[in-house]
Amino acid sequence: MFVANYVDRVNIGFAQDQLRADVGISAAAFGFGAGLFFVAYALFEVPSNLLMERFGARIWLTRIMITWGLVATAMAWVTSTEMFYVLRFLLGVAEAGFFPAVIYYFARWLPDADRGRATAIFLMGSGTAAVIAGPLSGALLELHGLLGHRGWQWMFFLEGLASVLLGLVVFRFLDNRLEDATWLTGPEKAALNAAIDAEQAARTAARGTVRVSRWKLLTDPQLLLFCWLYFAVSVALYAVTFWLPSIVDDIAGLSEFQVGLLVAVPWLCALAAVYVTGRASDRTGRRRPFLVGALLAGSAGTLLATLVSPWLGLAALCLAAMGFKTSSPVFWTIPQSYLDARIAAPAIALVNSLGNLGGFVSPTAFGILQDATGSTRGGLIGLSVVGVLAALSVALVRGGGHRERDRGRRPRAGDHGPGRGPVRGGPARVR
Repeated sequence: MFVANYVDRVNIGFAQDQLRADVGISAAAFGFGAGLFFVAYALFEVPSNLLMERFGARIWLTRIMITWGLVATAMAWVTSTEMFYVLRFLLGVAEAGFFPAVIYYFARWLPDADRGRATAIFLMGSGTAAVIAGPLSGALLELHGLLGHRGWQWMFFLEGLASVLLGLVVFRFLDNRLEDATWLTGPEKAALNAAIDAEQAARTAARGTVRVSRWKLLTDPQLLLFCWLYFAVSVALYAVTFWLPSIVDDIAGLSEFQVGLLVAVPWLCALAAVYVTGRASDRTGRRRPFLVGALLAGSAGTLLATLVSPWLGLAALCLAAMGFKTSSPVFWTIPQSYLDARIAAPAIALVNSLGNLGGFVSPTAFGILQDATGSTRGGLIGLSVVGVLAALSVALVRGGGHRERDRGRRPRAGDHGPGRGPVRGGPARVR
């Protein structure tokens, strides 16, 4: 699901030049339209996640997937900048809630000790999509003229249609709860439920049993810090995602398909880095050092890309993609271990929706800078600064795993490790 989701979200990066030529969309308008998706995502994500709790993952994730596929397909008929804006906004409305719903889904299926690897494997979907999207979108763009339609129209139509069809498959196979999983034995279900319930009991015993308010989450400093960190990750990640095809296109003499192949290289490197880092952070239980290292590596890569030739810049962007892509799954293990399960769904949705506004800021800023200067150099330097500031901010984070807990020890009610002990001002204390 995440592969299809990511392809439909970012494939406009490959159609940027064609949309500019055929529809008259400028670089600034392209960046603004690309970012509008995230504004809609932020506005509708928390309500969507609350509805997922009511209707269940199977029905709600199927609804999300089919509606986003229909909107993505409609992108094939864009005829103006205004229509481009409307469809990008509607795509954000349709997709809202998908990512936090899956993260919450993991929290109800897996103990803490396994969530790092599970989240990394899930987020490898976006890396896999980035690897696939380049060659696939490049090949579809070369269908230019088939049956009288442009290549970018074929790309949007076929990639959106794939999501609609996959949504029907999801409805057939996705299980709502552990109890519904026919592929688990009775003892396996009982063991998983016992481990998850014990972790929640430890949180409750350590933090108290006061009523939790979902409406005062923004008063919790840690939640605000999580929002800022994910905002920084999103700024960097989506700037690289949306503008990488344009940067690679600066290498002279490449066809659309060759550009797509080269765009896949940084994400192929990132894919391996995400999995290795996820396993390593689970094994050591030390989340924050991995997050700091990933952010600094991404910052170094974007800075180097401004100083060297296009070919060497591609190598530098491999480092940037590895760093920023890796930072996302490592980051998400920290809120999962910090948050009380009673507010996990809306809190995760809040962090994701506000943090994802970085996906609006970065392409918009890149587009304005490119129109003004004719180059992406200023934008890449800005990404380096954001990455370094985020790395410094990690020092303020509570949570992030406990070495013994992450190695599989069942938590005890008296534990006072990160994410376990009393947290002054934490969301579970909000009345």
